[in-house]
Amino acid sequence: QVQLVESGGGLVQAGGSLTLSCAASGNIAEINLMGWYRQAPGMERDFVARAVLRGATHYADSVKGRFTISRDNAKTVSLQMNSLNAEDTAVYYCFLQQFGGVTWGQGTQVTVSS
Repeated sequence: QVQLVESGGGLVQAGGSLTLSCAASGNIAEINLMGWYRQAPGMERDFVARAVLRGATHYADSVKGRFTISRDNAKTVSLQMNSLNAEDTAVYYCFLQQFGGVTWGQGTQVTVSS
């Protein structure tokens, strides 16, 4: 069974930065896809960024140039978020996709004050 634990959310002023981290435990394949989605109040869960280890990264247009996803190993993913604005306020969910399907974290709140 795979579990994901996120950390790093919080309250930040507009223009500030935060780094989110996600750590996976359980039966983790070396080749997998990890990344982030976010969900604002009353909205659908939207894609933010994804990455394979030592491979390609992809970003939503709304965060390109401001967010950077990185992976140190097969079990972790981080999201460096710069130039945050009020539209980035949401619950951020980490995900891991591998042979067994997709696993989601519990979410971490990011609130950007203007």
